[in-house]
Amino acid sequence: MNDRRPVRERYLRDPLSVRLGGLAANLAKVSSFSDNPAYAEVVMGLLEKSAWFIEWAAPDATIDTQVTLLDCQRTLTRWRLSWARIWADPKRRAEVAERAGRWSQQLLSLSGLVQLASEGSAQHRT
Repeated sequence: MNDRRPVRERYLRDPLSVRLGGLAANLAKVSSFSDNPAYAEVVMGLLEKSAWFIEWAAPDATIDTQVTLLDCQRTLTRWRLSWARIWADPKRRAEVAERAGRWSQQLLSLSGLVQLASEGSAQHRT
């Protein structure tokens, strides 16, 4: 996709918590799809889109969240630069899957969405 403007405009309409949750979802998909060698292009697209999401979310995040996003961005960049070698090696693909899953969990936690969901369901029970 050459013109990221529509994606960016749509992404920035959401509050930061939802944007971080979307990024976490992308990374969870990377983790899940990395098991199947046929999904190389899909996973590369998710990595690229995740990098955009990080770039667009970081300015609105707290400094601690920015540091986490920067660390994640560096990891994604390293993966993208050596993607052909990573994808050809099942062990390295498994490492990507595991690390993407950890990033996903960390970003989901930072988003506060899990806490909001827990509070919402607790309120419905009372």
